[in-house]
Amino acid sequence: MLQISHLYIYPIKSLSGIEVDEALITEKGFEYDRRWMLVDENNRFISQRELAQMTQLQPAITNEGLLVTHKTKLESIFIPFKSSGRSRVMVTIWDDSCMAEFVSDEADEWLTGMLGMNCRLVYMPEESKRLVDQNYARENEVTSFADAYPFLMIGQASLDDLNNRLAEILPLNRFRPNIVFTGGTPYQEDSMAGISIGGILFSGVKLCARCVIITIDQDKGTGGKEPLKTLATYRQKNKKLYFGQNMLCKGEGSIKVGDELKVISTHHDDRFRINPASEIFET
Repeated sequence: MLQISHLYIYPIKSLSGIEVDEALITEKGFEYDRRWMLVDENNRFISQRELAQMTQLQPAITNEGLLVTHKTKLESIFIPFKSSGRSRVMVTIWDDSCMAEFVSDEADEWLTGMLGMNCRLVYMPEESKRLVDQNYARENEVTSFADAYPFLMIGQASLDDLNNRLAEILPLNRFRPNIVFTGGTPYQEDSMAGISIGGILFSGVKLCARCVIITIDQDKGTGGKEPLKTLATYRQKNKKLYFGQNMLCKGEGSIKVGDELKVISTHHDDRFRINPASEIFET
């Protein structure tokens, strides 16, 4: 039996994630997932690719908002869910632009000080709609500030297979998934076209091309060559390295750790279903 073993949300794009036992599904992905984002002076997104120190900021969800704490400095800032009078701005994520709201000068000042780089925090309100890649959309689905799609799924067997090829075992947080399942075979998620979790339907639409972020230790903020070096030996196609499956969802409700994952349909060409013209990056 395939079974959900871990669920993660990442409230602020590219900061540390939060493991949860249950996650509510919204049209943009899990509730709170990547609904906030840091932008530079040009209102373009900032990620660990440019600023590995982002790994050192750990969000927590409270009843009233986010509490973000620096892991070593142990300084925190509270970011309320509700705020009035926010000014709006068009922000850029890769080739997409969408509407967002500036959060507060206080948040900007604190985050700039913690990260050593001028930045501003923005929030995606409900009315902001950012379409997923239309080459893979089913019904004009939308996503949050995630790089491309609302969900990323990885099989534990896939990570185990990769770790068996590495000199040093890597944890799940290197790969920043939303959904992890146990059981099955390595890279079985590659072939999943349709699945059901807790009665909610998901579609596997695009393998996830990985970038330098998976070489960054999410606890220390330090980088290296693995696992990209090893993935290049057996998970490469069209000069990109693939690990994990991008998912869309049709339905509402929540899924929980322990839920059974049922495979409804599979792709015929299940090894590397990739459109060479499409660019998909880290989530």
